[in-house]
Amino acid sequence: MAKKKVFVSFDYENDKHYKFLLEAWDANPEFDFYFSDLSSKEIQSWDIATIKRVLSAKINEATYTLVVVGKHANSYHKDWKEIGYKNWLNYEVAKSKEHKNRLVAVKIDREYESPDELKNSGTEWAMSFKRDAIIKALEAAAKK
Repeated sequence: MAKKKVFVSFDYENDKHYKFLLEAWDANPEFDFYFSDLSSKEIQSWDIATIKRVLSAKINEATYTLVVVGKHANSYHKDWKEIGYKNWLNYEVAKSKEHKNRLVAVKIDREYESPDELKNSGTEWAMSFKRDAIIKALEAAAKK
């Protein structure tokens, strides 16, 4: 099975362990879960323009954007005015839409508020962070 080129959008401060779990699933030959992770590694800069440039380049390499919707997915970032969006997740989703990436969102908890940029975007949803639900959403997005 060919690996999907996926950019994973997540709240680094609060939800990075979910990103690490996706990587572990991909690395485990016992799991039928494959993806080519095109997310940026930790960006060693506080400069907003540099961060935007790195994120945009990685998003443009991907054909899918998988958004991990955690508790703070739609909270304001302290630099939101400079970012141009509420937070980095909203920025990444907006750039993914511009690049026409297929969007998949995974809710850690059904009650968590989704990033504004996901609304009315044709996103495929996994309503829990379960491997089968995520695979199903990625497969549904592939058909769009």
